Amino acid sequence: MRHNFYQMKHFFLLMSLMFLTACSRNNSDENCKFLVNAQVNASVNMNLPQYSQLQFTSNSVYLANQGNKGVIVTNVGSGYRAWDAADPNHEQTTCSLLKINGANAVCGCDDANTYSLFTGGSVGQQLACGLKEYRVNVSGNSLIISN
Repeated sequence: MRHNFYQMKHFFLLMSLMFLTACSRNNSDENCKFLVNAQVNASVNMNLPQYSQLQFTSNSVYLANQGNKGVIVTNVGSGYRAWDAADPNHEQTTCSLLKINGANAVCGCDDANTYSLFTGGSVGQQLACGLKEYRVNVSGNSLIISN
């Protein structure tokens, strides 16, 4: 009898974990559907004046014509991170372009969704989707951003 109790307890625990994992994964995918997997392949020459601010922690630059609405590259102190410049919590319209505001990126739509350029997570209010991140490789004096 005692053996059956432990088997049932483990069974219910396993089923509960599977249910919770499946629900959260489906919900996330369902809410994060506004961005496409657009090709990103950009090179940033750190010797050029328009990218010189990337030499300092918490500074960012915007690269047009990459990803969904461009790419934002940020010096996070220990390296560089690159994010799609489209708000992942909006349909893609003219207002969903993110603008750099210090160490954050802010959506131009009425709700002004705000994201950390250090973590990609939302700032202020919890949002369903974080920023879409791209890979950054350092090659000499250049940053190579790709997906």
